[in-house]
Amino acid sequence: MSIESRRDTAKVLGISIDPLDMECAVARVKEELESHRKGYVCFIGVHGIMEAQRDSHLAQVFARAALMVPDGTPTVWVGHWQGFQKMQRVAGPDLMLEVFRRKDFAECTHFLYGGNDGVAEELRERLMQRFPWVRILGTYTPPFRELTRQEEESLAARIQKMKPDMIWVGISTPKQERFMMHFLPLLDSTLMFGVGAAFDFHTGRIKDSPQWVKSVGLQWLHRLIQEPRRLFWRYCRNNPAFLWHITLQLTGLRSYAQTQLDPRFSGRPQIAADR
Repeated sequence: MSIESRRDTAKVLGISIDPLDMECAVARVKEELESHRKGYVCFIGVHGIMEAQRDSHLAQVFARAALMVPDGTPTVWVGHWQGFQKMQRVAGPDLMLEVFRRKDFAECTHFLYGGNDGVAEELRERLMQRFPWVRILGTYTPPFRELTRQEEESLAARIQKMKPDMIWVGISTPKQERFMMHFLPLLDSTLMFGVGAAFDFHTGRIKDSPQWVKSVGLQWLHRLIQEPRRLFWRYCRNNPAFLWHITLQLTGLRSYAQTQLDPRFSGRPQIAADR
């Protein structure tokens, strides 16, 4: 889906975000699968938006996503400001669980990519225990570096034999988005989802925050308390900058042009897994 086809979207610092709630997001996923439209799904919050301000390559990746899902309360607030009153936060881990939970997707097949050693396999076991009807065909834990050409080809060949309908990518933004754009065309799979820390959430390595914490936009603080060494500088860099720029946008003091698709753009990523 191109930027031009995304007219009814929230605009956040030049990034188009689909004004979804959970039911709409699930319906869109089902529609893409039934229509066999290949694409990848990005869950966008403050971190991804600010990374795209600094990296035009990432902005191009976002512009080519099948779905840009509002994963972050501040993005929802901006959507409401722009008139999308039904827009709600749809976190990657939550949508993932919803897809596995619903019998509508019982015939679909899945592949899990990401996590530290053993995490993807543990997640597979937990999901299959909780939802006996799910069909998870395989898992893969990437190294903490870019895949070599040989590793990439071996992984693509392995997944091609399985032909999963959906691939869940749990590394981190922006690496997972670049990986999905590059890797999906090599496969017969229909959808890839960049779900970030979902593998750790659903295996209990990270605790989810209470709903009221999410509602007031403080889930980042709940995460920071659990992973201070990894997340401190990310939040210090991104959160104040986002508040400054979104204030400029909403007050009309500065405009942020939407990303124009570059026909010369190459989706070749840096795939190292920062988990």
